[in-house]
Amino acid sequence: MKVGILGTGHIGSGLGKRWAENGHQVFFGSRVPEKAAALAKTIGHGALFGTYQQTCAFAEVILLAFPWSACDAALQSCGSLTGKILIDCINPLGNDYRSLTIGYSTSVAEEIAKQAPGAKVIKAFNSISDKVIRLGADFNGQKASAFYCGDDAEAKVAVQELISTIGFEPVDCGALKTARYLEPMAVLLINVAMNGYGSNIAFNLLQR
Repeated sequence: MKVGILGTGHIGSGLGKRWAENGHQVFFGSRVPEKAAALAKTIGHGALFGTYQQTCAFAEVILLAFPWSACDAALQSCGSLTGKILIDCINPLGNDYRSLTIGYSTSVAEEIAKQAPGAKVIKAFNSISDKVIRLGADFNGQKASAFYCGDDAEAKVAVQELISTIGFEPVDCGALKTARYLEPMAVLLINVAMNGYGSNIAFNLLQR
């Protein structure tokens, strides 16, 4: 699969590395292409790099891995996103990292869908820490869950594959508006981590 990563932070670089290692074609994009170039060189596995617009032109699936505050400007610089699958892993965190700046009656995912009406938006990877992405989904024989939601069935299949290929257990949470509940889950995880459990923790949906 051709995967574009918009952003060179811990989540974007971590997922990009894992996908590249598992045979996907990965293209890193940045507002500062030199940052993307350095990251692609570190990742190896044929990883490419360029601007946001070049990344979006290349990719079938695009991971949005920039801060919520940068979202408007970033989307405007992407060029056409019609027909593209957009994976939104953004959390609209407050300055204390323990609260949300928007939510409950809308979500980042729904706002992105409004700004990119021709794209297929899927919320995913927002409640998994970068440390767990880096170290892997296995916790003593149990897989960490990766919750996702969206309105396009075909796009969900593609995202499920990207989740499974790096070892996480995909959990389909329904329509895109379910992102209103997935984003607060990330705040819960952060609060638990900051209350002494550390960042090497993950959610696991148990089914009997």
